[in-house]
Amino acid sequence: MSEAPGVSARTKQDAEPQHQRDWSWVETSIWTPRMLTALEHGVKGGKWFSLIDKITSATTLHSAWTKVRRKDGKAAGVDKQGIEHFAAKAETYLQELEEALKTGTYRPQAVRRVELPKDGGGVRPLGIPTVKDRMVQTAAKLALEPIFEHLFLPCSYGFRPGRSGKDALRDVNQKLQAGYHWVVDADLQGYFDSIPHDRLMERVSEQISDGRVLELLRSWLKQDVLHGMKRWTPTGGSPQGAVISPLLANIYLHPLDALLTNKGYQMVRYADDFVVLCRSQQEAEQALTLIREWVSDNGLTLHPDKTHIGNCLEKGQGFDFLGYRFEARRRWVRKKSMQRLKDKIRSKTGRSRGNSLACIIADLNPMLRGWFNYFKHARRTTFRAIDGFVRRRLRAILRRQNKRSGFGYCLNDHKRWPNAFFAERGLFTLTTAHAKASQSRS
Repeated sequence: MSEAPGVSARTKQDAEPQHQRDWSWVETSIWTPRMLTALEHGVKGGKWFSLIDKITSATTLHSAWTKVRRKDGKAAGVDKQGIEHFAAKAETYLQELEEALKTGTYRPQAVRRVELPKDGGGVRPLGIPTVKDRMVQTAAKLALEPIFEHLFLPCSYGFRPGRSGKDALRDVNQKLQAGYHWVVDADLQGYFDSIPHDRLMERVSEQISDGRVLELLRSWLKQDVLHGMKRWTPTGGSPQGAVISPLLANIYLHPLDALLTNKGYQMVRYADDFVVLCRSQQEAEQALTLIREWVSDNGLTLHPDKTHIGNCLEKGQGFDFLGYRFEARRRWVRKKSMQRLKDKIRSKTGRSRGNSLACIIADLNPMLRGWFNYFKHARRTTFRAIDGFVRRRLRAILRRQNKRSGFGYCLNDHKRWPNAFFAERGLFTLTTAHAKASQSRS
């Protein structure tokens, strides 16, 4: 097999008018009009030098802190310092961090590892860096992301500015409607934990020639991991949960995007989840062979049980992608996505919960709205089923709070607390939201 194109590889698709970049999202204190012009037309030598001063400037660190404070979760790293603790002395900590970065004394701390249950069994490892490390990673991302965004292709949607899972699903729908019914559904096994460090840094180095920036990236890849009483230094991978990891993950898979695009295949990728849509079984088999070779040559592994080819027009040969099931000219919410939502609803509606109904509804509504906004194109029956499930859970709480005898669902409960009762108290209902959305589209 010929050598796969590197990060700097360009394709015919790059030159198309619709591939023009929107740079309105960049950090203007770093990416001035002069720098953006250089980005669009190419820098001398094809590599970027002297970027460390952009990352370590007080302005960039303040911008990074603003983003971390606004978007980050409350989970603390190994130093047990959360967002609120940092905020109390933010200016002092920012000055200390700036000094450490400029003098070269900054060292990232270990990543605290937690394990989240996966839908199909097993666990998903999540790394939680300290607040300070999140900030420095955010500063680095502000400086580096536009350089690689300039190279990334339209087939990639995950963790990219101005792109979303909805966009990826829309692309899949369009390709299916255009007759690409044979689908290669590929799954990279343990992708984030298996990215080879040396090869990843080689791809970063194709664009970045600032030694201090490269060393900063290496220090995050080699951060110790702390899980309970165990501590180790990873030899590969980039921890899920780290701010910089999605960008690095996209950098490593960009050559695969370029390879398949150059070969004329219709690929849609969201992070490590991707499908290749083809017009025939032969084309799909050739695409899978190409993918297998690239994956093997690049130190990765395809999941043997989750990678397959199918004609999604046929019942039983569909595929799952970003929470949906595509099969036999239909699309619906996959069972695992429904189960995950129900588990979240259960966690917020335990019968022994002592909060008022108003508090419980206020807790439920943001989650239900977010779920609807993503799955608003699901079947109407899906929304009715979820609404019914939520109201049954709430009636059980009210039954308990009213000290009514018996357990479970009572036939009279829906009369005592009808659907209108919950609507009057502001409960978000997916059925109503779907009806309003349908009216606005008509």
